Parts: sequence; structure tokens; C-alpha cells
Amino acid sequence: MTTRAEFLARIREQVQRAPGRFQASSARRPQHPAAEAETIRRELAERWPETLEAFRREFEGVAGVFHRVASIDMVPAVVFRIAHERQARELVTWHSTALGADLAPALGARGLAVQQMPAAEPAGAAERERLRAAAARADLGLTGVDLAIAETGTLVLVSGSGRPRSTSLLPPCHIAVFDRTALVESLRQVGVFLEAWHGDGRAPSGGASINFITGPSRTADIELTLTRGVHGPKEVHAIFVEQPIRG
Repeated sequence: MTTRAEFLARIREQVQRAPGRFQASSARRPQHPAAEAETIRRELAERWPETLEAFRREFEGVAGVFHRVASIDMVPAVVFRIAHERQARELVTWHSTALGADLAPALGARGLAVQQMPAAEPAGAAERERLRAAAARADLGLTGVDLAIAETGTLVLVSGSGRPRSTSLLPPCHIAVFDRTALVESLRQVGVFLEAWHGDGRAPSGGASINFITGPSRTADIELTLTRGVHGPKEVHAIFVEQPIRG
């Protein structure tokens, strides 16, 4: 039987094996967050290739799978290949206005059963339950990305009409599509955008939650045995589109 001292010693040993990756500190609150967010976007327009490479490296480091295509019309082929490799048949997707493109017809033409989320919030409880059941039943969930953080390989998704969080949380495989406009370098920059969205800027949607997704869902028990997919997808794929998705 493990004694209390042995148990605590094992915890200390495991913690020492995984030191903090960077030192945390408080960031100043921007006086004009929308203007500062616009400055960040202008600066990143010049150095987005380096930011994308940093994101890819960190994203793959947390077991994400990175894909790169030239244009949005090439995304369905990548999604279908992912589905085919997993023998997946059902896919749930954000509404086209939230995704930035209507990919449902092309995906359906490849034999996938596609459930596109409605643009507006469903009025009745029965319809909301039906959509949640569809997301829970789906093999794949297809979403856009509001921010992609290079520092940590994290995807930031804002919930709202046409973009429910169930799309990224319930299917076992999450596929996220984004372009260079979503890229940011650091969590500090994310803080500026959050201030802008809730201050003098404009949020991507009027949703009630913002999800930070860093790789597949991971859960470790008291013995530190790691299991994927208990509280979210077992796989997370990011498809970077070189040409801007929205014209």
C-alpha cells in the first residue's frame, strides 16, 4: 500500500519533470483596445509566415494535426480524406456565414452526411435538442477559428448563433479552418482582442462562451495515466488556408 509520504513524493517528482514553459506576469490593460488590436493586425500582416510556423510547431507539439491548402475550395478534399481514414460518415458544421464559406454541398457530394447548424438560434427546445443530438452523433465537427495563438498552439472559438460550442466539443474529431487573419503571436495579444471585443470593438458573435482549445482533450487520473477524448475530441486538426477566406 502506498503511504501518504510516498504519494506526495511521486506528485513532486512528476511536477519537477514538467517545469513551466514561460513565466506568467500581469499585462497592462489597454486604454484603446480596438485601436491596439488593429495595430497588431497590421504588424502581423508583415510577419504572418513566421507566426504561422510558430503556431504549427506548437500545435503539433500538443498532438494537433496541421494541414495547409491554397484556397478554401480545397478544404473539402482534406476533410473527406480525414473522414475516409477514420471511416467517418456524419459531419456537423458551423453555418456558412460563421465558417466563412459554404462547404456543405461539396462535402455532401463526397458522400458525407452533413448537418449544418442554423444561422439563427433555434426557437424551440425540441429543435435545440435535435441539433445537440446531431452534434453528439457526428464523427466530425467542422468549425472556423477566431484566433490562433502561435505561442501555445491554441485555437480560440467564440460561441454564438450559427457556431455552437457543441460542434467543436462533442464529435470525436474536431477540424478547424482558418486563415492568416486569425493569427496572433501571444496570449498577451489575445487579451487585447478580448478587451476590444467587449469594449469599443466588435466581437465575432454574441455568444456566451469563448473556448481555448490546445490540442485533443486530455484527462489524467490520480496515477497520472493520460487518456484522450474523455471531455472532448480525441483528435484536433487545423487547416490553414493561404488565401483569405472572406473576400
